[in-house]
Parts: sequence; structure tokens; C-alpha cells
Amino acid sequence: MTGEQPAADSPSGPWREQRSQVFGEVAEQYDATRPGYPGRLVTDILGYAALDGAPAVEVGAGTGKATLSFAAHGVPLTCVEPDPRMAEVLARNCAGVPGVTVAVGNFETWHPPTPYGLLYSAQAWHWVDPETRWSRARAALRPGGAVALFWNDWTVAGDGLEEELAAVHDRALTGLAPHTVHDLRPRSTVEGPQSWVHEQLTAEAGFTDVEYRRYESVHERSTEDFVHLLASHSAYRVMPEAVRDALFTDVRRVIDAHGGTARLDTTTGLYLARTVS
Repeated sequence: MTGEQPAADSPSGPWREQRSQVFGEVAEQYDATRPGYPGRLVTDILGYAALDGAPAVEVGAGTGKATLSFAAHGVPLTCVEPDPRMAEVLARNCAGVPGVTVAVGNFETWHPPTPYGLLYSAQAWHWVDPETRWSRARAALRPGGAVALFWNDWTVAGDGLEEELAAVHDRALTGLAPHTVHDLRPRSTVEGPQSWVHEQLTAEAGFTDVEYRRYESVHERSTEDFVHLLASHSAYRVMPEAVRDALFTDVRRVIDAHGGTARLDTTTGLYLARTVS
């Protein structure tokens, strides 16, 4: 099972428009079941950015899966989130946390109130318009400001469980279903220098010091939490409801037969760069 990002960068159009607007339907499930991000990743980003008190902006903050980790380091944050339903959960999660501001709207039309020392995006940068995202990032950052883009990819592990889950997907769906459990091998941004993220950062004028880093972690989910995790992914949100419900019935049966727990072997890919001073 891969994360939300495409295997190769996708152009703007129906794919992006349709699938980028479905997460708010299941904002609570997203918040409860999506894996978070390694603490070392956050400290590595902040070490690279060397903010020295400068604020950061988070693009596509969602429900705050990464936000709270950065806020815990005392970083002043502006969190830009386009979906009001996700932003509502984000604001609730950040209530009482000093220095966090939630801006509801698209990054493409958001106007930075100040130059930022860091722009980061967790599991969301691929949803930003590819025609403007890099120029918008440069415009939001001070000279020498840092960009940090990261994604989780996970695969189900243990005793043939992944093959059984792929088989029920194969029966329910026609053809390969990318970014579902049907797709047993992650083929996305965590592949490093071969990815569209690394290629574009390297080719894009105005960025330097491009780096890729990789982190490993393990998460476990109960049967119902695993189904909620799947339901929070856009590939499942856009399925016909009857197909999705039948598929989830089979998924529950398979997970229960394996003891009611699924282990997720998770890789987090991080891309770092700076704007040219």
C-alpha cells in the first residue's frame, strides 16, 4: 500500500481535482488512523532549516499529523489547509498550542504575510498545482529558506496477509488499483533520486542543496482501524460505495483471520532544499 502521492507526478486536471477534495469526508478517520511521522525527521528538518526564530508554513496541513510535532519545538507555524472539514479538526487539535495559526484556503491563492524560514508539506505537496507550486514556494520563503517535503509509504507485513488482501482487491476491482493494498510494492516518492520530487527540485531554478533522506518505522492497526485507514485514502474514497463496502467486508474477514491486527512497515521519504540566497 502506498501513500497518497502518485508514482509519477500528475498534471493538473480531473484526477487531481477529484481526489484532492475527498479527505474531509472522513476527517476524523484520517486523524485517528493515519500514521504519524518519525520524531527524528522533524529534528532533522529543523536542523537543516536553522530557523533561529523564523516562522514556518505548512502546506496542506490536514488534521495536524505533522503540525503538533513541529509546534512542540516552539516553531511559529502558519498552517494552510484547503478543506474546511480537515481544518476544523486541525484547529481543534491545535487549540491552546501557542504559535499555531490555521489559514483555510488553497496554497495557490494564499498570500504569505511574512517571509518564512521553512516551508514543509507532509503527504500533500503532490496536490498543489504543478504549474505554480515551486514559484509559490520560493515566494513564501526568505532567501536561503528551506523546503521540506515528505511522504509515508507503507506495506502490510506478515504471514501472507498482504497477498490475501491483494487477492480480495483483485476480485473486487478491475485491473491494477494504484495506491491501494492491491499495489504491493510502493512505487512513489520514497524511491529517492529517481522520483519526480527530486528531479523537479534539482531542475527548478532557485533551489540548491537538494537532499533525500529515508526513515523506517512500524505501526499496527486493529481490523476496524485498518479499514478506517483505507477509507481515509483517496483511491478508496472515489470508488463506488457498493464496491467499497463489499471490499471492506472482505478486508475485515481477512484481517480477523490473521488475529485482528495488521502491521504496517512504513518508509518516510524526505526531500530537502534551500532557496538560493
